[in-house]
Amino acid sequence: MSNFTEYNEYDGLGLAELVRDGEVTAGEVVEAAIARIEALNPQLNAVIHTMYDRARAAVERGLPEGPFTGVPFLIKDLFVAYAGEPLRAGSRFFDGFVPDHDSELVRRYKAAGLVTLGKTNLPELGLLGVTEPELLGPTHNPWDLTRSPGGSSGGSAAAVAAGMAPLAHGSDAAGSLRQPASWCGLFSLKPSRGRTPAADIAPLLVIDHVLTRSVRDSAAMLDATAGPEVGAAYVAPPPARPFLDEVGQGKLGLAEPGKLRIAYTAQPLFGDYVHADCVAGLKATVSLLEELGHEVVEATPDVDGQAMVGAALSMLAAEVKAEVEEAEALLGREATPDNFEAATWAALVAGGEISAPDFVRATRQLRRGGRQFSRFCGAYDAFLTPTAGIPPAGTGSLAGDMESLYKVIPFLPLLANASGQPAMSVPLHWNDAGLPIGMQFVGRYGDEATLFRLAGQLERAQPWFHRRPAVFGLPA
Repeated sequence: MSNFTEYNEYDGLGLAELVRDGEVTAGEVVEAAIARIEALNPQLNAVIHTMYDRARAAVERGLPEGPFTGVPFLIKDLFVAYAGEPLRAGSRFFDGFVPDHDSELVRRYKAAGLVTLGKTNLPELGLLGVTEPELLGPTHNPWDLTRSPGGSSGGSAAAVAAGMAPLAHGSDAAGSLRQPASWCGLFSLKPSRGRTPAADIAPLLVIDHVLTRSVRDSAAMLDATAGPEVGAAYVAPPPARPFLDEVGQGKLGLAEPGKLRIAYTAQPLFGDYVHADCVAGLKATVSLLEELGHEVVEATPDVDGQAMVGAALSMLAAEVKAEVEEAEALLGREATPDNFEAATWAALVAGGEISAPDFVRATRQLRRGGRQFSRFCGAYDAFLTPTAGIPPAGTGSLAGDMESLYKVIPFLPLLANASGQPAMSVPLHWNDAGLPIGMQFVGRYGDEATLFRLAGQLERAQPWFHRRPAVFGLPA
């Protein structure tokens, strides 16, 4: 057991500094995190596979010197392979699969000095906007245990919000980093396409990064993982300087964003509903931005939302079908309705009926919409919307509905995946019920720097690090 009772008073970089300065050992930090997971996970079901002995052995051997040396970490159990550890993707079909290699992203996490303590829960194959897989059961939101933390990176979001780890891995195809961040009161940035390594079998729209309690952790983590891998299909333009400098936490001192021109809208573009609490959060954020000296204008991109969602669903279904067919050969087992959830099986069936020309047309539709959105954003430094269309949903209220992903994030996050632009969810609002509501900012392609400068300014103006759910304080 660890006596390091101040574990949750620090973000990841803060913990790494304590270890580096010898004020606490990496072993003590890891034991504090393990105690935290063991105490809270029975309530939350956020961590579905633990790696405690392996983590302790890594500390004992000696960790690489990096920005996060000795910092506890968790990995979403989807796409990203960690040699010798199960990779189930929330599915009965993949139960028992153990990769024999590390993904490039995992190699970079290890080089940064992170200590991985386990894997986090997710909806089956990451398909739904809530984390309620039949195989492993639902994950609960630390802010209200009757509600969902979102999806598909819901397990990671719940774990970070509860203080199990200061940061955790997630992935985002249409808001799967940003929506859980919104529902759990966290910061998360989806990088530009090609900024971080892509898993071999990840769909085109997917990009990986982390969920954090501080902006600087996200920036430092992107510094540690950014850059093309050999054979990368997309390569984002290199940044002018480290992202940590953009937050004002690097060697160059405070970095202000200057006066930005920011567009905003409350229009969902898909469906016809955005909850009043989310609109209230948007209005409050507009006022905050104006107080900070930014020019804020109301404007809505002219894109065919219905066509883009239809194209995304077609692409998703075809990619799920291809993924499962490859897995059949790898695992030596046949995919049947008995080893998949009903919604996943429906996607598999639909994917099998999509022809090659249909898939190409869907891809082109998304590219057209992405280009339209990029042209719209070219006139602004950032584009602001509510991250999700509703506050955190009740557990079970959206399960099994394939279109729920687009209903709860009402389509707008998908735009940034289609265009490849960076986008972040910032925890700037809580409703009268005490539930977090994030605000999404989309930047120009390759310009994470402006988003990080803005996020750092917002964090200083309206701090959220010490705003925590009640479950955070139990145990001390």
